[in-house]
Amino acid sequence: MSQGQKAFPVSWDQFHRDARALAWRLAESGPFGAIICITRGGLVPAAIVSRELGVRVIETVCIASYHDYANQGELQVLKHIADAVMQKGETGGKGILVIDDLVDTGKTARIVRDMLPDAHFATVYAKPLGRPLVDTFITEVSQDTWIYFPWDMGLAYQAPIAEGHKG
Repeated sequence: MSQGQKAFPVSWDQFHRDARALAWRLAESGPFGAIICITRGGLVPAAIVSRELGVRVIETVCIASYHDYANQGELQVLKHIADAVMQKGETGGKGILVIDDLVDTGKTARIVRDMLPDAHFATVYAKPLGRPLVDTFITEVSQDTWIYFPWDMGLAYQAPIAEGHKG
């Protein structure tokens, strides 16, 4: 997290509630023949949403963007979507649900959108720059907010907010 960014820590309980809320919103947009999750962040919400919506076919598209947890580097597609899963949807990905934890700048979402322009794209959290690429999301946070996901954290002391605002 860089200077001036806001911290938004998300607990396992909160993330589970938010992912289930995403499933509720998505229930009206289906049915979906398959879920494609963007790894790694999309793995946990995809598991929750697939359970809630009864979707058994889950595939990954592996894209590396955050190389040092602070800076978004050049994007690399490490694993493409399997042809068998691509065929679960109609041309362009219609009937396929793409899930990620967060859309930030939209760079990763753009790559997947180019692969599946007609898929339904859903994230748990969205930032303003990436929001136009997402069809469904639960919570919007400011662009200068760094989300700390539960799989990236352990239990630790949190300094009071006022300590960071002494001037």
